[in-house]
Amino acid sequence: MVRIFIIGVIFVSNFTKREQIVILIFVIILIVVFGYKSIIKKDIELIKADTRSGDNEEINGKIVNTETNNPSIENTENSPRKIVVHIDGEVINPGVIELTEGARVIDAVNIAGGLTQYADEKRINLARRIDDEEKIYIPKVGEDISELEDISVAHENSKSTSQGKININTATKEELQSLPGIGPVTAEKIIEYRQNHKFSNIDDIKKVSGIGDKKFDSIKELIIVK
Repeated sequence: MVRIFIIGVIFVSNFTKREQIVILIFVIILIVVFGYKSIIKKDIELIKADTRSGDNEEINGKIVNTETNNPSIENTENSPRKIVVHIDGEVINPGVIELTEGARVIDAVNIAGGLTQYADEKRINLARRIDDEEKIYIPKVGEDISELEDISVAHENSKSTSQGKININTATKEELQSLPGIGPVTAEKIIEYRQNHKFSNIDDIKKVSGIGDKKFDSIKELIIVK
């Protein structure tokens, strides 16, 4: 560098003072231009390096969020439980339908296409909350629903074998009412009947006033005699 500087001084000394000034200005301009380009190049490299680093952090951040805050997992966990019910009677499309837990009779009716023109709305509690595996019956105007008794909508509470069957010779009034279609009136009749006539088989329950073949079919799998 020192030698280059000495040679440059000797070289410049051969020119006039005005030429030396011009050369000096030209050299300064070259130094500024090359220095500026060098600075810009370094800045660009630093920016690229920061960008690559930022991309990596963002990717890592997404991986962490996917593992800890996965929206699909949260939606699955928070989504309401599904229930299945059977709606029958005076609805446009009776059958088995799927609802969300907490649904009411009106929701089941709407999914079933609505009520027919013959439905007796006065005997239906559309606001009642329904349960899984329930049967909802919509009566016709003037229809005798004594077998569904004292309720506007029939509610079948299916009893699993693990819960045990109800012994109609010893069951309490409350236990009898847990059977589908058995209301307080019929439960009382069953108790009164067995006080004088012990049930020898489950078919004997049909001797109780208000229990016909249809009602018996709905409870025969849930009762026993001992």
